[in-house]
Amino acid sequence: MSEASEKVLGIVHLPIFPLPLVLMPYELLPLHIFEPRYRQMLKDIELRRNLFGISFFEPRSDFEERPKEGTVGCVAEIKQAQTLPDERSNILTSGLIRYRILNYADTNTPYFSAEVEFFEDEKESDDLLLPIADEVFELFERVAKAAFRLSGNRGQFPEVPKAEPEQLSFLVSAAFNLENEVKLQFVEMTSTSERLDRLKEILEQTVGQMESNADIVSVARSNGHSKKPVNLDE
Repeated sequence: MSEASEKVLGIVHLPIFPLPLVLMPYELLPLHIFEPRYRQMLKDIELRRNLFGISFFEPRSDFEERPKEGTVGCVAEIKQAQTLPDERSNILTSGLIRYRILNYADTNTPYFSAEVEFFEDEKESDDLLLPIADEVFELFERVAKAAFRLSGNRGQFPEVPKAEPEQLSFLVSAAFNLENEVKLQFVEMTSTSERLDRLKEILEQTVGQMESNADIVSVARSNGHSKKPVNLDE
């Protein structure tokens, strides 16, 4: 059993926080809590491991109040919390483990609570995962270096450690700031290799253009002088 699975062991009902964003395992997410119902949720979960669920939700009609049953989300674990004098809070959360909403529970709380099933990626062989994970890591490093050059060597692109393949797939996805639709697809996947393959495609489509743009910017900053030609026709 994984460490994440152990942390949610025995949880029957999970508080659900619908937000117009997708949280992924291992991703850090700061939140400002100001609504009274979610301030109450924070008080309640202090006694229940400081865990709650974040489910992507963008209401498309006046009749939709919450994420549908069967949709997936990610458990958020509170790592730091600062309570303000007016009882609003600033918290830092980390994505822990994914879940699927089975049904909503009537728990007499002002926030949603649901019965969920937790899940992780299916087991796949290292022979399959390690080569593609190495490729994704190398491509991401190239993107990071190109982004740093484009910024004029200012700031810092999110660093990603060379982690185990499943963790790496989520860390790169989070750092690359993908659109919610793509992130949600990645959260729903239970195949690490499938997620890594898709990430590789996205990174390959991006890295060449970013490196080319970085070369052009470098030439411009050096008043047009460069030791190597830049092919603007590519």
